Amino acid sequence: MLSISSSTTTTSSVGPTNNRTHQCPNSLSPPSLFSLSRRNTRKTLHVRYNRTTNSNTAVSCGTAVLARASNEHILDPANVRDAKLKIAIIGFGNFGQFLAKTIVKQGHRVLAYSRSDYSRAAKDISVEYFSDPDDLCEEHPEVILLCTSILSTEKVLRSLPLHRLRRSTLFVDVLSVKEFPRSLFLQVLPKDFDILCTHPMFGPDSGKNGWGGLPFVFDKVRVGSDPTRTHRVETFLTIFRDAGCRMVEMTCAEHDKHAAGSQFITHMMGRVLEKLGLENTPINTKGYESLLNLVDNTARDSFELFYGLFLYNKNAMEQLDRMDWAFEMVKKQLSGHLHDLVRKQLMLETNNDPIKGEKMDRLLLPPPSENLPQIVPSADVTEQEFVAVNGSRLSTQC
Repeated sequence: MLSISSSTTTTSSVGPTNNRTHQCPNSLSPPSLFSLSRRNTRKTLHVRYNRTTNSNTAVSCGTAVLARASNEHILDPANVRDAKLKIAIIGFGNFGQFLAKTIVKQGHRVLAYSRSDYSRAAKDISVEYFSDPDDLCEEHPEVILLCTSILSTEKVLRSLPLHRLRRSTLFVDVLSVKEFPRSLFLQVLPKDFDILCTHPMFGPDSGKNGWGGLPFVFDKVRVGSDPTRTHRVETFLTIFRDAGCRMVEMTCAEHDKHAAGSQFITHMMGRVLEKLGLENTPINTKGYESLLNLVDNTARDSFELFYGLFLYNKNAMEQLDRMDWAFEMVKKQLSGHLHDLVRKQLMLETNNDPIKGEKMDRLLLPPPSENLPQIVPSADVTEQEFVAVNGSRLSTQC
């Protein structure tokens, strides 16, 4: 029977050895995430074995134990920036490539897989591209970064060969909605996998000149207490910290509530204005230029993204109803003011006497023209009165 323990003295002693090589019964893989200074890895190894245990087996097992101890050692936070990750990006389209460029520049090893062939684009930015997800997972990346569309996320996640990954792999998403991937990850991923839900609130257009000051939202949904796993999460987040992002930690539910009132509204207004067919004019104001920019920024995103913002955020319908209510309120406000003006006009014409304290030339409506066409109410309108104002037919009722 073999038992191994270690302490933090500076000497090492093992039993006798010979020239034969044996494998440790439960061999442990060497550390692949962080590098430790030598002063942190010196330990005394105590080995007990019976006569039937080969000495070299004890030595091999002892080496594996030391390796695992090094891998699990608490790292100084100051060294997090020096640690490098092996990150696999699933979904290597426009946004995946956008993130990969910065990740590679920071010295991390990036792998990529996508249903479409982006091998040439991957090669251009020093990313290892895989056409088969099994081959990618067999590389045992420490982080799986999902950069798929909202609508395809579940299908892609369920198609991944999770059994080929290490048990403590960190899964990260970058979707524009957060409660949906959180629930999906908790449902599909094994309980040993770590989960980090994030949302870089910028894209290839808004972040083309750098990420400085741009918000990055994250929620540590499930992270193991092992020091290696907590530091792996911090190392991943450091990618965005070092790029200058404004780091915002909040729950997925809080994110979706805020996003429905900001991001969804922005996309909704951009889509509506796009239907109006806004065009440049010789007399553009700054406000109008802002509307043109809004249309341009939102129209570049796919309708699939916009639909995902609506479908997978339970707060989106509430915002849509509020927009309808607000639009109707403004219309009623305009109609109410117009009704007051029309009423005053009618009173002046009927009484042939200006309203006390007012003069005819102060009214916003011009006097009726003799050439105005006769307006006849439609047959299905029987209880409303209509007046002619600037050649338009208006109801005198609110």
